[in-house]
Amino acid sequence: MEWLANPEIWVAFFTLTALEIVLGIDNIIFISILVSRLPKAQQPKARFFGLALAMGTRILLLLSISWVMRLTADLFQVFEHGVSGRDLILFFGGLFLLFKSTMEIFQSLEGAEEEHAVGSKSYGFLGIIVQIAIIDIVFSLDSVITAVGLVDNVPVMIAAIIISVIVMMLSAGTISDFIDKHPSLKMLALSFLIMVGTLLVAESFGVHVPKGYVYFAMAFSLAVEAINIRLRGAMARKQAQAPVQLRKGSPD
Repeated sequence: MEWLANPEIWVAFFTLTALEIVLGIDNIIFISILVSRLPKAQQPKARFFGLALAMGTRILLLLSISWVMRLTADLFQVFEHGVSGRDLILFFGGLFLLFKSTMEIFQSLEGAEEEHAVGSKSYGFLGIIVQIAIIDIVFSLDSVITAVGLVDNVPVMIAAIIISVIVMMLSAGTISDFIDKHPSLKMLALSFLIMVGTLLVAESFGVHVPKGYVYFAMAFSLAVEAINIRLRGAMARKQAQAPVQLRKGSPD
């Protein structure tokens, strides 16, 4: 237990926890959008199971670090480009994310009634959990490789993952409700997921885009949308107050 008194361990723990939370944002958004297709009573349970699956997947991958690291070894070559197991997971995971995000946008544009009708036929609790589990594998792989590259202490990595997932569980409901309340924010989130899916496919071909640029673009877009939400709220309040002021100013 001497490692508990090592300040470097604690710095690594807090740094990795923060990174895991940041890397889990797109996972939370994806889970929130998928879960929104379920009845309200089932949504908290689906979010809990979805994030629990994410935590379990990441811990299992950490406990099989040697297998994870072998995923970066080339399995075969295509046009002189080596293709590894990680590349295959990123490629098909990115395609899955692109497909799901595009379908969600299409169904949103079709209207709430038609979307509800399609959702009631195509989606169930188990189906949503299966879809979350599939995409969890993709996001978990990226997260675990980041953790392995940053820290070489498995208990610290597991503790960071558990804490980050607990934080995500506590915030997932608020994020989900906020996305449902603001349709424009949901569309922005889906656009982010399309971008993430595209980057996953590109990364599977060896094209690496620094994630700092991606997260900055996301943060900037969210800031602009937050200002728009506040502006729309202020305009709605003014419009609601205008008839009252007109009635007060009108002669009896």
